[in-house]
Amino acid sequence: MRHGRWRFLAGALIPALALHVVLVLSPYAQAFYLSLTDWTGVAGEAHFVGAGNYARLGGDSLFLDAVRNNAVMLVVVPLVTIGIGLFLASMMHLGGRGGRRGIAGSGAYQIVYFFPQLLSLVVIAVLWGFVYNPNNGLLNGALRAAGLGGLARSWLASPSLALPAVMAVLIWSSVGFYVVLFSAAIDGIPRELFEAALIDGAGGWATFRKVTLPLVRQSVQVAFVYLGIAALDAFAVVQVMTVGPGGPDGATEVIGLSLYRNAFQYGKFGYASAMGVALFFATLTLAVLALRPGREERAVPA
Repeated sequence: MRHGRWRFLAGALIPALALHVVLVLSPYAQAFYLSLTDWTGVAGEAHFVGAGNYARLGGDSLFLDAVRNNAVMLVVVPLVTIGIGLFLASMMHLGGRGGRRGIAGSGAYQIVYFFPQLLSLVVIAVLWGFVYNPNNGLLNGALRAAGLGGLARSWLASPSLALPAVMAVLIWSSVGFYVVLFSAAIDGIPRELFEAALIDGAGGWATFRKVTLPLVRQSVQVAFVYLGIAALDAFAVVQVMTVGPGGPDGATEVIGLSLYRNAFQYGKFGYASAMGVALFFATLTLAVLALRPGREERAVPA
């Protein structure tokens, strides 16, 4: 009986593990190996160059621009998205009269906020490319209609405005999902805690800071990891929306775009693999740092 159980477990697990190794782990191993070679993607042979590709990354000004832009996005996109998401979710649950209920029509608002999730990032980037059009775009048209024509700009052609314009699109496309996520987390908080805070005379900000935020912190940590990964990518939006792409003058260059360009336009698959490996470790570090505080707290005995 015991041998039969082990054979059953082995028969169930080994095929799944084999598929995981072949389809998931082996591409990573292959990328790590290629990052140490000069493979062009066409030649049958790849010459071992050691850490040469990684040394070149430090002197590549365009790659450093990409790292800088991704770092800015890594700070701005998660913080602004989570801030807006928490604010809207709190208003939908506690923004009504007396702070005891949500605002009227909060369910409908959740559906409306979630609409951008139904569109792919490419479609969103195309739509916002029309919105940012300097001549007949919706944004400049609205400014001119409001008598603020002096604020109309070439949003994607100005080096100082292009990156904020791209980040605004990433935030707009993501915030609806996190409103729903935080709403579900707030739903799980016992109502008595909010009522006790009201009886104690706590205002809306104090209730949010002392009751809501601590009890949805794990959801916020998960949101930060996902949004951080999205900010470290951003390839699709930059590729579709920006001039160059990556312009103007490298203002919206991101690591994913540099990787794509070196691999598929310049035939430098080895160098592009080094960029991919660097991006992999940056993403892994972000996830570990973001999730570690929660694990440490759960590990502390009561």
